[in-house]
Amino acid sequence: MKYAIQEHHATKLHWDLRLERDGVLKSWAITKEPTNEQGVKRLAVRTPDHELGYERFAGEIKEGYGKGTVKIWDSGSYEEETWTEDKIAVKIKGNKLKGSFVLLHPKTFEKDSWLLFKKK
Repeated sequence: MKYAIQEHHATKLHWDLRLERDGVLKSWAITKEPTNEQGVKRLAVRTPDHELGYERFAGEIKEGYGKGTVKIWDSGSYEEETWTEDKIAVKIKGNKLKGSFVLLHPKTFEKDSWLLFKKK
């Protein structure tokens, strides 16, 4: 399945994680640059799904939500290991990120707030 991270220079610089699932791109905005370093956690805020094909978009969003410059930061594929309401574990095969990563939604976090980290 398709995987991508887009570097998004909007109001605040962030990285948009995209994972293909159920015919759409499930999406999270990551507040700091993703890392291959094990155990380093990044806040990932769930955002609306995007249509397939958007993982290849790079360019300028001129108006409205997400206004700013988008670059492809990483792309490739992933294998799903676990996908539940509060935990997503995937094996990423990207150009920059490689290995097993987890998106975790702790019960104490706000509705759309998750943690992204590489498994030890």
